[in-house]
Amino acid sequence: MSNILYLVHRLPFPPNKGDKVRSYHLLKHLLSKHRVFLGTFIDTPEDEVYVDKVRLLCPDNYIDRLHPIVQKIYSLSGFITHEPLTLRYYQKSGFQAWVNKTLAENKIDAIVIFSAAMAQYVKISHRITPPVLVDFVDVDSEKWLQYSAEHHWPLSWVYRREGRLLRIFEKLVATRSKKSFFVTESEAALFKSVAPACAMKLLPLSNGVDTHFYSPDPFRPSPYLGDDSNAKPLIIVFTGAMDYWPNIDAVVWFVHEIWPKLQAAWPELRFYIVGRNPSLTVTALACDSVVVTGTVADVRPYLQYSTLVVAPLRVARGVQNKILEAMAMARPVIATLACAKAINANVDELVRTSGVIGFLKEINSLLKVPKQAEQLGQRARARVIDSYGWTAHLSGIDDYLIPADADGFVL
Repeated sequence: MSNILYLVHRLPFPPNKGDKVRSYHLLKHLLSKHRVFLGTFIDTPEDEVYVDKVRLLCPDNYIDRLHPIVQKIYSLSGFITHEPLTLRYYQKSGFQAWVNKTLAENKIDAIVIFSAAMAQYVKISHRITPPVLVDFVDVDSEKWLQYSAEHHWPLSWVYRREGRLLRIFEKLVATRSKKSFFVTESEAALFKSVAPACAMKLLPLSNGVDTHFYSPDPFRPSPYLGDDSNAKPLIIVFTGAMDYWPNIDAVVWFVHEIWPKLQAAWPELRFYIVGRNPSLTVTALACDSVVVTGTVADVRPYLQYSTLVVAPLRVARGVQNKILEAMAMARPVIATLACAKAINANVDELVRTSGVIGFLKEINSLLKVPKQAEQLGQRARARVIDSYGWTAHLSGIDDYLIPADADGFVL
């Protein structure tokens, strides 16, 4: 059994959004074979109730609090220090002191960093540290550069600056790490194209799905049926954290550009936007035919009893857990090309399309032939079971959890 220092930018529980799903399963995987020292942040009051659960799961831990408004103001100092605002946002002196103390008082055999921003806490000079493995997940700098193209000045300038400076930091981290992992081969290839010197250190480490948890259950009640109704409603669902800009952009585009045309053809159709922390822009979409749920206790009933699931993200990086979870629930999914390109699925398991006309065509086709939609959903679940188990994917990190050598991380 090795001692692993695991640094995560957000409490890895509950696994209810993309990054937390991955960080939670990586934590479980590490704990299955090693002693883990977990350092992480809480950035939302909702997560406070899960602190005891995390401490029970991983007794060696340090959980710091981030107050988003305070940290956003503090991050503005990055304009003066010429640093990415992301790094300043996650800077806490208490957290740094805990990392230093943990490294000094324990024989740490490897350091696993989840999200590049957490690499700033590994600053040890003049000696070899334990091997450092960085799970970038996706190329975060590319996301900011994409944001820049989608916004007007001054946000376009801020996002472009963030992307440029964060990319410099990402390349530095990858250069000094033993291995760097990305959620797909295409993300690894993208990073290789901007950091060719790191090519031999870059590896894909795909996302997975807990197919026992995400599975249809005939005893699970539907959230859509009233007590006196036996009719099966027509429901389209989108799931995701609704304070995340790509998700906001996706549902706004879908409701404004596609929904009126669908409503004209299918007056009984309803669109459910299911996810935590809906922004004011999202809540403004609510009407008789569009429901914004906010936080729900369990997303599975909303998926299980939906007619179909859409993922109309126009800006997307890496593997989208929302798609894999919906497929695991045996639902037919229609996604943008950008959103679905990282998922290994055939055309009869996942529908890929683009633009208003493309979405209208595919949605209408599935609504008109319910049997075809159900068959697509069954094939989708079979694909997830066959190709997206967490254990098989995360075992790719195991070979590198070895004591320090000349490939260690030196700053």
